Amino acid sequence: PVFPPAPTSPSPAVSKFGSHARFTPRGAAVRACAAGKAADAPTEQSQAKVEKKDETEAEWTAARTRKAFLDFFAAKSHSIVDSSPVVPHDDPTLLFANAGMNQFKPIFVGQADPSSPLSKLVRAANSQKCIRAGGKHNDLEDVGMDTYHHTFFEMLGSWSFGDYFKEEAIDWAWELLTVTYGLPADRLYATYF
Repeated sequence: PVFPPAPTSPSPAVSKFGSHARFTPRGAAVRACAAGKAADAPTEQSQAKVEKKDETEAEWTAARTRKAFLDFFAAKSHSIVDSSPVVPHDDPTLLFANAGMNQFKPIFVGQADPSSPLSKLVRAANSQKCIRAGGKHNDLEDVGMDTYHHTFFEMLGSWSFGDYFKEEAIDWAWELLTVTYGLPADRLYATYF
């Protein structure tokens, strides 16, 4: 599709979220159109880049990202836990699963049945399907304003239930991002609280 020329003044999304918005595919298309080129017509230079791309480098799809995450933590002795239902059957406090931790709530509040598999978890990793449509994590007003607020999404999580803490979590997160996913370390900033 061909998009209209880029606006001369920043759109509300650009001004609210800074330069992040320019990295979206639509932003690239807008810049291409503003330069007088059709967004879907590759230039000779862009075509050459595509042809030079290493054929062994696979695209990072959602499925590949999820699998790499779960495989990484499985190798770190985490039990892989399936996503719980989006509509929780056993938690009357939630209309929808809105976070990756929801299915582990009985562990956190000390209500896990001692004979259940849940109570035996020491380390876990999951990809939880979530819906945020109200309540504490109401993201509806931000949906469509940027590239990372959605009403339905999967949340990847790694969990320790009294086994390890920040030191290992930070080391592993860094390894996952820079080694497994191959993100450039000089473009990342780590924070904790």
